[in-house]
Amino acid sequence: MAAAEQPCYTMIFESSAEYPSASELRTALEKGSDDVKLEALRKIVVSTINGNPQVRCTFSMIPSLMMPIIQFVMPSRNKQLKKLLHFYWEVCPKYDENGKLKQEMILVVNAIRNDLQHPNEYIRGATLRFLQKIANESELLEPLIPTCRACLEHRHSYVRKNAVFALFSIYRDFEHLIPDASELMSTFLAAETDSTCKRNAFIFLAHCDLRKAVDWVLGNHDNIPTLEEGLQMSVIEVVRLDCKSEPTHRARYIRLVFELLNVSSHAVKYEAATTLTLLTQNPAAVKASASTLISLIIKESDNNVKLIVLDRLETLRSKHGHILDGLIMDVLQILSNSDMDVRRKAMGIVLNMTSSRNVEEVVQFLKKQLLRTQEQAAEFDKASEYRQLLIQSIHVTAIKFSEVAASVVLALMEFLGDSGSNTASTSTALDVIAFIREVVDKFPHLRSGIFDRLVASLNDIKSGKVFRGVLWILGEFIGAEDSYPSPSSAAEAIKQCIEGIRTCIGDIPIYVDPTQEENSADDATVPKEAGGGKPKVLADGTYATETAYTAVGPSESRSEKARPPLRTLILGGDFFTGTVLAATLTKLVLRFEGLSSEQAVSNTLRAQAMLIMTSIIRVGHAKSSPAPGAPLVQIDEDSTERIMNCIQTLSELTGQAKVDTDHEETIVKEIFLKDTKKAFERMIGAQEKRAAEKREAEASHKGSAVQVDDLLSFRQFSKKGADQDLDYDEDLGRATGTTDAREDFISNLSRISQLTGFSDPIYVETYVKMHGFDIMLDVLLVNQTANTLQNLCLDFATLGDLKIVERPSVYTIAPHGFQSIKATIKVSSTETGVIFGSILWEGPNMSEACVILNDIHIDIMDYIKPAYCNEAQFRSMWTEFEWENRVNVHSTVSDPREYLKHVMKSTNMSCLTPEGALSGDCDFLSANMYARSLFGEDALANLSIERTETGTVTGHIRIRSKTQGIALSLGDRITMAQKDSKPLSA
Repeated sequence: MAAAEQPCYTMIFESSAEYPSASELRTALEKGSDDVKLEALRKIVVSTINGNPQVRCTFSMIPSLMMPIIQFVMPSRNKQLKKLLHFYWEVCPKYDENGKLKQEMILVVNAIRNDLQHPNEYIRGATLRFLQKIANESELLEPLIPTCRACLEHRHSYVRKNAVFALFSIYRDFEHLIPDASELMSTFLAAETDSTCKRNAFIFLAHCDLRKAVDWVLGNHDNIPTLEEGLQMSVIEVVRLDCKSEPTHRARYIRLVFELLNVSSHAVKYEAATTLTLLTQNPAAVKASASTLISLIIKESDNNVKLIVLDRLETLRSKHGHILDGLIMDVLQILSNSDMDVRRKAMGIVLNMTSSRNVEEVVQFLKKQLLRTQEQAAEFDKASEYRQLLIQSIHVTAIKFSEVAASVVLALMEFLGDSGSNTASTSTALDVIAFIREVVDKFPHLRSGIFDRLVASLNDIKSGKVFRGVLWILGEFIGAEDSYPSPSSAAEAIKQCIEGIRTCIGDIPIYVDPTQEENSADDATVPKEAGGGKPKVLADGTYATETAYTAVGPSESRSEKARPPLRTLILGGDFFTGTVLAATLTKLVLRFEGLSSEQAVSNTLRAQAMLIMTSIIRVGHAKSSPAPGAPLVQIDEDSTERIMNCIQTLSELTGQAKVDTDHEETIVKEIFLKDTKKAFERMIGAQEKRAAEKREAEASHKGSAVQVDDLLSFRQFSKKGADQDLDYDEDLGRATGTTDAREDFISNLSRISQLTGFSDPIYVETYVKMHGFDIMLDVLLVNQTANTLQNLCLDFATLGDLKIVERPSVYTIAPHGFQSIKATIKVSSTETGVIFGSILWEGPNMSEACVILNDIHIDIMDYIKPAYCNEAQFRSMWTEFEWENRVNVHSTVSDPREYLKHVMKSTNMSCLTPEGALSGDCDFLSANMYARSLFGEDALANLSIERTETGTVTGHIRIRSKTQGIALSLGDRITMAQKDSKPLSA
């Protein structure tokens, strides 16, 4: 008994002041008042809990402080003193050096028996609660069993409740002390009226005799829905336990759980819904469980609970296919919640439940929600974000079910004009553009109506990004042969489109240099605005009328608001939109010439397009501000070259079709009219491929690996008809991953680090294991000397966001002996850290010695995992993140794509640039990469490299993150990887 491990108690802060001696404590206990005794006993309890060596010395030097406590503290009626005395009996040493119970404990047991028979019910209850804490002391508890059993018949429920708890605690450790526990609890449960006592007794009965607990459930089947919540939860637990071992009463249990779905308690309803799906796979039961879960989500106020129940609902949906499709409108009611996380998760479930039978209702509901966010934007929290979620959901639904595409695409086009108010509105409009672009590509029969609405909505668009998307759609698809019944109607559509773009630009030219304007214009040509007249007194006392005139210049006569939107963007310096406009006009003119034989009309359209392009270049070369209040922005070289290429194309092409496919005009037309559409199709194909790979990865992740020596499970021989085992322990094991934990011996060997040399007195090596947010160090020490190393202390220190969790202990190692030490280090962020340390010990003649350990470098790659985000999210984070690390690229790798793969492997980052954009033979490459850490930190990178004439790759990599540590660590990792001419090995 003396060699057994002592129980671990809570550590309590103890003041560093001088501790009183044993005689002072004895005097305080004997002659002090209740307050003095209370303070003295508190010091004894705290020091005993903390393992103060002075207290251990005190107990060894004097016979004991237990007798003064028994003599002068135990008889006191002070409630605080009696409560503190219970703490002391819990932590004080009760056995002598031989492992036998101390004689003084007989007096303690007698005092506890007296408290158990005390007329005050609260003293009885507190004493019974104290017995639960010493339930592992059989010699103390055995004399108290009859008194505890007598407390089961006390008139007060507080005593009876704690008596059941006390007997249950004793029974779990020592069943022989209460051999008739099942009969005792059955009798008590039959006569008990208090709900809490019944719940405690029922739990006790279920653990000591499950058969009798089942008989009680079956005998009180009709009354269980009216019982207290805690007892109902216990009944559900017994149902699960009984069905796991013996499914004889499964049918009656199913009816019982069905009734529990209608109780008022949310916790009981959740457990009943979960248990029902485990008892049966009947479609009616599955629908009832799903309906209960949905009602819980709608009625529950805690968003965390909503998310948990939504996860359970998604699991139920994934297992039972289309059984729950009829409840999709109920799930849609969850979207009324204001929390965006709840909305996103609910929307994901809705999209998975949508089928051809209910898609019309779903789309109609989403359209109503969309209009509601537009009408009551001020009342909605995060209305723009919710609107964007709705549009993306409608997008996915319409592409999947073509029959609803026509009914939603025109409704969504109303949001194109709401693109200039803020960033969220622009994102919404861009989502609409992406949807329209995909609908136009997949459903040619809808193009004519969409094109008319797009041209009509040009004057309402304010954002350059949205304009570029609309112009690309118009230039790529208007006039396509498969969109119109005849060439003449296609040519007419092109004329109307160019006219709409011309109206959106305004007067041509867009900008006129002031030096080229007529200098001879006199004041009469300038319109004057008459001011208000007012009487004025002259010097002779007569009255006269004074009128003021204000000259209005031609540039100021038109207000800022009246300027067409596309003209405003170009005058504001958005020349990227100008290049898209030039390419769109070029495509439209070339396509019109192939459809119409009217040479005069074709020449007119060609001239208008070239005039617009030259006007854009003149705006970019202006020496002064082209518009009042607009900034002076010079056009960049890329935009100038692109627009000049479009002008050259229109001026040199004759528009006549050539028989020779290698002719220059045919090739240029092929580039403008077909290659861009092929690039778009490759982009869509890459997105669909990535989505398919993601679904396959999720499906493969669900399947668990099976070892060759695992036991075979023949489900056909089992009587269970449930989805999974009715075992909470197994569920917990699956959730925490403990059941799937398998060590890889070869991988462990690769993580061993040598900390000292072979010639040092102590050889040290450690195995470094990453476990979640912790670093586990398993250190092996080998004494290579013939001397005993005493008071050996292994001390670690860290550099970076690492924190030592455990204090170093002192060890003694025999000659040529081994010692294994485990240390835990907490990781706070994704940053490359360093662990260093030393070993101190006392050798022969008490001489101190020290060995400095090698550094352990914690690699950031253990916390970085590849991830994926869309282009809009990448650009938003790129703009938001402030920390940037620029790494220059100088590598002997000759192929830019090989270097990209090299960087991706060395940094654990995924490439966001589609494979189609990286294909082909080119001497330069630009790609975006993204990764996410275990701590939820985002890491962005942009690679811009080119191949030189000597065959090497040069350029730079820009890394951005929200914190400085991850940006610097990734930059260091790339710099180290550049030293290898070949990609890193896995």
